[in-house]
Amino acid sequence: MPGRQIKENLFYASLKISGIHFKIFSSHKGIRKIFMNKKEGILKSGFITKLYHDDPLMFGVFNELTEYFEGRRKKFAVPLDITCTEFEKKIWGELKKIPYGKMVSYKYIAQKAGAVKSFRAVGRIIGLNPVPVIIPCHRVINYNGSIGGYGCGIKIKQKLLELEGSLSLELWPP
Repeated sequence: MPGRQIKENLFYASLKISGIHFKIFSSHKGIRKIFMNKKEGILKSGFITKLYHDDPLMFGVFNELTEYFEGRRKKFAVPLDITCTEFEKKIWGELKKIPYGKMVSYKYIAQKAGAVKSFRAVGRIIGLNPVPVIIPCHRVINYNGSIGGYGCGIKIKQKLLELEGSLSLELWPP
C-alpha cells in the first residue's frame, strides 16, 4: 500500500559489566543505542526482539565492553547504525578522535568542528550521544577543568575517566 511505513526490526540484550547494567539495541546493520543503568530504557520502533548478549546480531559489543573495562581495549570496532544530522556526525566524529586516557573541553570540540560560537549546541549534541563509551563523550569536560555533566550520570563518568587513568576518584567525594 502506498504511504504505509515498513516497521523496522530491532534487537536488544542486557548484561551487567563492571557494576554497570548495559541494555543495548541493535539493527541488522550495527549498534543503535546504549542505555547504562536504565533497565527500563526502550526505543520506539517496529518490532523489538530480545537476544542473548552473545548473539551475532549484537556484533560482539558486550565482549568489547568487557575488554574495555578490563583495560584490554582502547578503541571499539563494532559497527554503528545511528541516524543523525551531518552536524551531529561531525561532532561525534570529533569525539572518536579523543585518545584513550585524555580529556578535552566542550569548547575544544566546538573549535575542532568549526562551531566556535556554538559550544552550547555542541554540548547538547554531545549529551545526545546514542552510544556512550563507544563514542567517548565521557572524555569531554568543562573548559574550567570541572567534570561537567554526563547523560548516564556523573558517577559513571567518573568511573570511566578513572578507568582510563585520566581522573583520580580520590579527588571526588563518595
